[in-house]
Amino acid sequence: MKSGFIGIVGRPNVGKSTLLNAILGEKIAIISDKPQTTRNSIRGIYTDLEHQLIFIDTPGIHKPKNKLGSYMTEMATRTFNEVEVIVFIVDDSLTAGPGDRYILEMLKDIKTPKILAINKIDKMSPEKFKKTYEEYDETGVFVDIFGISALEDKNVSILLDRIKKMMPEGPMYFPADMITDHPERFIITEIIREKLLHYLDEEVPHGVAVEIESYVEGSKLTKIGAIIHCEKKSHKGIIIGKEGKKLKGIGKSSRLEIEALLGTKVFLELWVKVKENWRDSDFALNGFGYKK
Repeated sequence: MKSGFIGIVGRPNVGKSTLLNAILGEKIAIISDKPQTTRNSIRGIYTDLEHQLIFIDTPGIHKPKNKLGSYMTEMATRTFNEVEVIVFIVDDSLTAGPGDRYILEMLKDIKTPKILAINKIDKMSPEKFKKTYEEYDETGVFVDIFGISALEDKNVSILLDRIKKMMPEGPMYFPADMITDHPERFIITEIIREKLLHYLDEEVPHGVAVEIESYVEGSKLTKIGAIIHCEKKSHKGIIIGKEGKKLKGIGKSSRLEIEALLGTKVFLELWVKVKENWRDSDFALNGFGYKK
């Protein structure tokens, strides 16, 4: 058995969670077209007859604007020295902006082997891919470079095979049928947060946290009560929407996905509460599970 840990790192919104879901063939990490979707490190477990690979999908590395942002960036960078392989995902040339250069400078001093995955090649011209490939290749930082489309599952299996070859002999850390070590409650809060990301305007989702207040399992029905915390009274009105329609839509789409996850009928009740500036409150961050 070969086994080990792989860190997936990159800027916000480059497709880290999409790649993890593609590798596992299951949705365990939420995705959206808004940056900073992932806030916690999500561990996905891939197991076949000869390998067990534990992928750590980290929050997007960015210049923090608050304590939550600092926590997310620190969590991502901590994985650099705790894994067997780092997969650095980009979706643009190195000269396109400072974000990728910032991460690259961090990686240069890390001894852990690094693979570059140039994502979204389905939206990239051959000329742009060639330029991007050559720019990163010239840095001498990466043991291998792949062009992939995580969304279309293109070249993901080739990347996965390369990672397998880099794994050392090791134990099976988790049962073979386990695809994540996160409890169901965590996944449920992430499902609700994903729907908020899809339903809400650009700024509001970043000021939203979801907390499970009640969870009662029954043989035919699971009752779940969840609180959506937001930072401003105006945001509360936006989340609820006119005549409560937006909150109902968030609740319905969340419930359908939670039912698929649990394999049972679900009664989901959502409340919206204002907790001002919670992203800069150590007490609130600890309460919502964002712990150092």
